[in-house]
This record gives sequence, structure tokens and C-alpha cells, in this order.
Amino acid sequence: MQLLRDLGRRKVRTTLTILGITIGIWALVVFGSMANKINALVAGGSEFYAGKVTVSAAGGSMGFGSPLAISAADRIAGLPGVDVVVPGVSLLMSDQASTVSFGIPELIEGQVAGADRGRETFALHYASGRALTPADEGSDVTVVGSDIARQHNLRVGDSLTLRGEPFTVVGILEPTLTAPDTTAVVPLAAGQRLFVASLPTLVSARLDPTAIASGLTVYPKPGVAPEAVAAEIKTAEPDLVTMTSADFDRQVGSSTSILNAILVGIALISLVVGGLSVINTMAMSVAERTREIGIKRAIGGGRLRIVRELVTESALIGFLGGAVGLALGAALVLAANEAGRSSGTVLFQLTPGTALTAVAFSTLLGAFAGFVPALHAARLDPVTALRYE
Repeated sequence: MQLLRDLGRRKVRTTLTILGITIGIWALVVFGSMANKINALVAGGSEFYAGKVTVSAAGGSMGFGSPLAISAADRIAGLPGVDVVVPGVSLLMSDQASTVSFGIPELIEGQVAGADRGRETFALHYASGRALTPADEGSDVTVVGSDIARQHNLRVGDSLTLRGEPFTVVGILEPTLTAPDTTAVVPLAAGQRLFVASLPTLVSARLDPTAIASGLTVYPKPGVAPEAVAAEIKTAEPDLVTMTSADFDRQVGSSTSILNAILVGIALISLVVGGLSVINTMAMSVAERTREIGIKRAIGGGRLRIVRELVTESALIGFLGGAVGLALGAALVLAANEAGRSSGTVLFQLTPGTALTAVAFSTLLGAFAGFVPALHAARLDPVTALRYE
């Protein structure tokens, strides 16, 4: 209670100081939550591409790009390190995105169920319905990700229009925090049909849908590194583009690292400004309480006690600012996520670690900022302090 009374001596100044810390912590919570979301997407993508090699036509990437002859799958399947090759098609669900999406756009993916022969390691779990089966080839059915199901309010048995054609939903996936969340998976034949229809007329008129894909997924033999298989493919098929999990980390991870540094840097700058305001407040507090400090020293108060009292007071300022900043930041994060959840635009991920770090950091910042003024107060000569006006 004594600490609160000391802080209440100059209510306006203390409030403004706490507000300075609050703004910094608010920025740290908001931008830190955004960085968490980015990192979760990157980690999910890295896991999704682990243990395999994605092959695209020249100029493409991640299974997207120009049409690729399925006959290339047979040639790649004959390479020494290759175990299974799965052709597939990937295309945007719409040529024009209806909303601004944070992360992966809505996709259509065509594939033959079970063609990976059990080599796929990325586990998918179903919230309702079932997975596609080889018997679904030739039919217009789809399994949709959690974000698509939420955005279009879909249930098993509903119809979803993909590129102007109706598909019956037979399964809905649980959230994965990566590509499957925004993907509608269809049988390969249906995907090939939609893919060719999305191409310019002069191109599509000359293509047999059953003979093309947009990419190949290559699974190495047990014990063979994906990077070694990618090197084999580049040597045998120099016109094709390969990507492994390591390539994904280099391409996407480096960009997100820079973005994370920018986001956290902005928040830290705000906190530094808040820390300077704490130093100013404590320095003025020491100046105003010089006689009080002199009396405490005169009646036997040790220097360590003086330092401890003032540092605790400044730490309390930091804690209060951190707690308020965390509350405001969490409220904004939750409100923004709820507002964008229906459209799949979830921008933030506030974790307990981020929340705890924010409050702990503000408390330590306050204590550190108050240490120099406290040390100055402890060094005051008691007689001189008692004469201070």
C-alpha cells in the first residue's frame, strides 16, 4: 500500500508514465502476435513439404505453373533415389480473390487418393465426413479445409461451386495451420478438367486434360535425402523446377525473419520510449523526496533499502503499464481475429509465452529504468538531503 501511496503523490505524472509503458507493451503484444501467426504458417508449411520433393514446370513453384506432361512422372519414377511419383494439379479457386487473405490463398487440388502408397507423412484429421478414395475418380466430390468450410458455411453433403462447377462435399478437415486449411481437394480427373479450363483458350484447345498436371510430388526411397533426389531430378530433367522442405525454409523463412525483425523492432522502440519516461519520472520523484530520503538515512535507513524501495516502485510502474498494455493488446487481437474469422483472415496468434514475456519485460524495464535514480538517491549525504528545499 505504501508503494501505491508513493505513486499517487503525482497522479498525472505517474499515469502518463504508465501510459508510455502501456503503449509499448500494446505494440509488443499486437506485433508479437502477428509474428507468431507468421511463424506458425511457416512452420506448418515446412512440415507439409517435409520428406518429399515438389516438381513444377519451368517458371513454376510449389506445384503451380504451366502445364506439365504426366509422362515426366514415368521418367522421374525411374531415377535411382525415387520411390513414388504422384502427379497432381493445383490452381486458385478464383482468378480474383474476393477478400484480402493473410497467408495461403484458396486453392483447388486434384490428386488420386492413395497414389502416395502411404508415403505421405503430413497427417490429416477429419472434423466430419471422409477422405477421398480411388473409387471417387470420375465423380465430382471434394474434401475441403477448415477455413473454406467456415467461410462458405459448409457441411458434409452440401454443394460447393468450384470454377463454375458444382461439387459435393464429402469431408471437412480439422485445422492444420497450413495449405490444407484453404484447399478443396478433388479427384485428379476433375482437377485436370478445371485446370485446363482455367488456361487461355489457345492453350487449352491443344491439351488433353488426362495427359497433363501442374506438378509432381516425388517421394524418395527410404534413407535417401530429398535434397539428393532433387539433384537427380535437376540433372535428368533440367527444364523442371524442384522444391524441398529446406528450399521452402530458405525462400519463405528468410523473408519472414526480416518481417519479424521489423515488427518486433517497432514494438521495442516504443518500449524504449516508455523506459525513458520511467527514468524521467523516477528522477523527478527522487528530487522531490530528497528531504524524505535524508530523514530515512538519518534514522538508520541503509543505502540498499533506499535502492530497493525506489526500484520496487519503478518496477510497479512497469508492471502496471505491462498489465494494461497486455489487456488492450489482447482485446484488439481477439476482436480482429473474430472479425476476420468468417473470411479466413486470422492475422494474430497470441500465445501464453508472448503474454508472459510482455509483462515480465515491462516489469524488468521499469526496474532497470529506476535503478540509476535510486542509486543516486542512496548516495545522497543525509545532512545535505535534510537541508534540501
